Amino acid sequence: MEIIVPIKQVPDVALNIKVKDGAVIEEGLSYVISSWDETALEAALQITEDIGGEVTLLTIGPEKAAESLRKGLAMGAHKAIHVKYYDAKQTDSFAYAKILQKVLEGREYDLILAGRQSQDTDAGLTAPMLAEFLDLPQVTNIIRFSNVSNQNMTLYRKGDHATEVLEMELPGVVTVHDTLNEPRLASMRGIMMAKKKPLEEIELEAIGITSEMSGLEGSMTEVLHYDKPESRKEGKNFEGDEKDTVKQALDLLISEAKFLV
Repeated sequence: MEIIVPIKQVPDVALNIKVKDGAVIEEGLSYVISSWDETALEAALQITEDIGGEVTLLTIGPEKAAESLRKGLAMGAHKAIHVKYYDAKQTDSFAYAKILQKVLEGREYDLILAGRQSQDTDAGLTAPMLAEFLDLPQVTNIIRFSNVSNQNMTLYRKGDHATEVLEMELPGVVTVHDTLNEPRLASMRGIMMAKKKPLEEIELEAIGITSEMSGLEGSMTEVLHYDKPESRKEGKNFEGDEKDTVKQALDLLISEAKFLV
């Protein structure tokens, strides 16, 4: 099975991200593969280990995005595609999906396997839009695969009220929930082998992406400014008889938190 795994290089959200004057301070930021995409990569690797095939990573970004591709190759992906995009600011899900569409048109693949969302925007829109642009079936928020073959697969998705079970014919687009698996760590041997694996580089102009199709001009939304979330207030403990503590908690939820108003 030929699987395409789009990955996005994002700021490491485990670190302290600073905001000043409505913008994120770039200095000192560390960039990593979005954790949802790592889950998708692990799923793709497991599928190809079971039934054969290859995993191709695909990213859109500046030169430093190649670091994430090399990490994915070290984890076990077979090859990678780097679409050079030097100024990705103000690019939304719609514009990214259009670029991915241009890259994938005319290529052979059985499955596009992506994270449900990225850590930086949490939008969860790029993969569904891509499926629409490529006229492919899609299933989102997957928590389990079964009966996987080159022609179809059974998918278990996390629905609003229960687990939904669907059959999908391939080729298609699938996005995964981050509880699907635990991504593997790259071994020293994998890191060394990654240096020899194919990494294709593509310029936007080569796939017909003009300035009107990228950045803010090619986007349907615009980020006006960023705000730092308010610090979480210290919690309160209630001691004593349950009849009294429950009443105290409810009073605070109504009067201070306005949660039950």
